[in-house]
Amino acid sequence: MSSIKKIIQNTLMNFTKNTAIFTLFIVSGLNSVAQDFDGYTLYNKQNESTTYLIDKEGEIAHSWDCNTNANYAVFLKDDGNLVRQGVVSGAQINGAAAGGIIQEYDKDASIVWEFTYSSAEYRSHHDFTVMPNGNVLLTAWEVKTAAEMQAAGYASSTAKWPTHIVEVEQNGTGGKIVWEWHIWDHMVQDNDAAKPNFGVVADHPELMDINVPSSSRGGGPGGGDWFHVNGIDYNPALDQIAFTSRYMSEIFIIDHSTTTAEAASHTGGNSGKGGDFLFRYGNPSNYGSAAPKEVTAAVHDVRWIKSGRPNAGWLQFFNNSGGENNASVVDAINPVRDGYNYAYTNGSFQPTAHQWRHKCLKNSSGQSASDRMSNGNTFVALSREYMYEVDSNDNIVWQYSDGPPKGFRRECAHPGIIALLDNPCGITNVQDLQMLDVVVRPNPSYGTISIVGLERSKNVEISVVNMLGKVVIQSSNKTDISLIGLANGQYVISILTDSGKVTKSLILAN
Repeated sequence: MSSIKKIIQNTLMNFTKNTAIFTLFIVSGLNSVAQDFDGYTLYNKQNESTTYLIDKEGEIAHSWDCNTNANYAVFLKDDGNLVRQGVVSGAQINGAAAGGIIQEYDKDASIVWEFTYSSAEYRSHHDFTVMPNGNVLLTAWEVKTAAEMQAAGYASSTAKWPTHIVEVEQNGTGGKIVWEWHIWDHMVQDNDAAKPNFGVVADHPELMDINVPSSSRGGGPGGGDWFHVNGIDYNPALDQIAFTSRYMSEIFIIDHSTTTAEAASHTGGNSGKGGDFLFRYGNPSNYGSAAPKEVTAAVHDVRWIKSGRPNAGWLQFFNNSGGENNASVVDAINPVRDGYNYAYTNGSFQPTAHQWRHKCLKNSSGQSASDRMSNGNTFVALSREYMYEVDSNDNIVWQYSDGPPKGFRRECAHPGIIALLDNPCGITNVQDLQMLDVVVRPNPSYGTISIVGLERSKNVEISVVNMLGKVVIQSSNKTDISLIGLANGQYVISILTDSGKVTKSLILAN
């Protein structure tokens, strides 16, 4: 127990500088640290200027003292750099979790590049996500006057800030917008036949009812913040974007494969539907469906579960009061998909109820986050409470009593951790590092897969193994594989190259 006491003593010593206490739990007589995720936790308290990376003992492994306060959204890149949404000073639009500037910092907290997105007409807020190409997707407000709202069929007489999303590409030490999507281009209304977008709301679930009841019709804490979009994620295999709306109690998916012009229309892109909603979940009454409301109030932090993890390819999100007795829960669903489009049957998108659930240790009404770890555990960041990790049986294996709005855990073998902390895992050769980047796409698969990340390998042997341990497909020096003819279910993809061996889990759903 001496090592445990030492950890606790060290953490207590750090209390005054960290304002947080790391807690060890003993599960079934074992030191829980041996069971938890071997990695680091990244977070930035809201409206503070320092981003922390802590190890599993609660010690600060690295920190960035930045030149702006953050709204809390941060991301660790594979090269060890930090991407962060800062809070601009003197902004003309103000609301919950407002940001306005996206910045990238190197290891020494020097700015690599930054892009300000804030004016009297727009401002980025809440969340962002970094795409594989390094571009950043930002959620943002844009101002629509009361006159513009009424001209579009809005039944009230107030200004609103509808949601839009911009993709920002680094441009030297600055950035430029290379793609955008606006919810304003995808409205329907049944209030006035003489005005645009008139139609039957229930016939157009792909559009937003401009008069939809909102949990904040008066504007809420953000004044004109209409939808309060607060989480965003990107799926590179599908080239789609998911985002959450607190005031709509909904999750949405849109097509990113469109041009900006197509994103403003109802055609184009992989889906053929332009910028219309491809999928919605949580509050079907918003589009006239009688299906039950699964997100009863706030929802945050939607993300696709990564390949090789339990429920890979599903959507996971923080449902603030969706559990029994309004408890906070982490839910996951597996949207029914046909290619790039989603099933709409019996008047609703499918599914209409959660298919996996974790009841959180405490409740949180604000921005919170979760993730499914590579070891199968579930990580949760409870806003204004604490961060913790549980195993598949909901045993607590790690807890840290700081409660930022978001936290992110990264493997010890994550390339960014290796670059930033000088290889803490002790990986001794480049070949091992190369195999960390191998990804099977898409996952779930609907008949074919591509193995990405093998570009540097000369000899490749791939085996597809079913759950009985039988090799059902073998391939040499090919990275595109047809699975047509195999039964639906779970498979293991074994990949052997001159750089090493790696296995990936795959779901086939023809």
